[in-house]
Amino acid sequence: MVSLRMTEQGLACEAGRFHIDPRGPVERAVITHAHGDHTARGCGEYLASRKGAHVLRTRLGNDARIRLVEYGEPVDLDGVRLSLHPAGHILGSAQVRVEHRGHVTVFSGDYKLQPDPTCAPFEPLHCHCFITESTFGLPVYRWDEPSRVLADIRAWWRSNQEAGRASVIFAYALGKAQRILMGLDPDQGPIFTHAAVEELNRRYRMSGVGLPNTIPVEAAGKKADFSRAIVLAPPSARHTTWMRSLGACSTALASGWMRLRGARQRRGVDRGFVLSDHADWPGLMEAVAATGAGEVVVTHGYIGSVVRMLREKGLDAQPLEAGFADDETTENEEERNTGMLESWNNG
Repeated sequence: MVSLRMTEQGLACEAGRFHIDPRGPVERAVITHAHGDHTARGCGEYLASRKGAHVLRTRLGNDARIRLVEYGEPVDLDGVRLSLHPAGHILGSAQVRVEHRGHVTVFSGDYKLQPDPTCAPFEPLHCHCFITESTFGLPVYRWDEPSRVLADIRAWWRSNQEAGRASVIFAYALGKAQRILMGLDPDQGPIFTHAAVEELNRRYRMSGVGLPNTIPVEAAGKKADFSRAIVLAPPSARHTTWMRSLGACSTALASGWMRLRGARQRRGVDRGFVLSDHADWPGLMEAVAATGAGEVVVTHGYIGSVVRMLREKGLDAQPLEAGFADDETTENEEERNTGMLESWNNG
């Protein structure tokens, strides 16, 4: 990690005078994606992927100075050659390739290898040092094919329709909800959304992602019948009065954490679907191997287990505590996201 080091404000490149996904305001910020634990308001200027421009504005507002670049477009920052490359996490998500004095470091940000029609697929990058996340860095975390999971969601929706109750599926409002939406069949029944999900759907559509039509719950009217509907909402909506308007319903949560036995009961939902926007254990190992990196730095998640496995494979693996949260389960982050959307739209 020759070109980068951890500081109080996050991962910094002193030669290029920039921070990657800073924890607070800095002069120059390089942003991997628009989830709240990877963005900070108040920076002097930002550099980010053009693909994620519309969703990033929901975080940073209209006044932020954002330099947008295409994937693979080289940028010179005080003699450091930088470029952004697809991470496959959500719309606009990027890995950051940093080249300085012949040494290449790649910061992966959050990533997944599974197919996702809402964003560009993960691009393996050859480098000397690869900085990888490890959110699901235990061998127990292995994902089923997304097509199978989405078929299970449609079947669950159908069974609820037959029972005359709404299907409410909780999913992270940015990325996960849109991925699920792309796997639904609008001919099966009406698709409703929470306001936070609907605003991000709008921004995905502005970005050219052809999502199926959705209806905000708030626009349905007090006498709306949701018995044949599926409703997409953030996890923070579970225990709110907003749920009352839906009438009789069955609830589900889509998350990688649903792989663990008992997770569904702890989350207080009727059904769990294992669907993650992060790499599973085999995906992490595959991604690291594809880089050809001799040095691997492991951050946020199950750091220790990934470091041990990589060392057993003969790699120079080191831990790094970067302070990122987990966007799949942080309900406080969902609440901040919802509040941010409402305040930004109103002001």
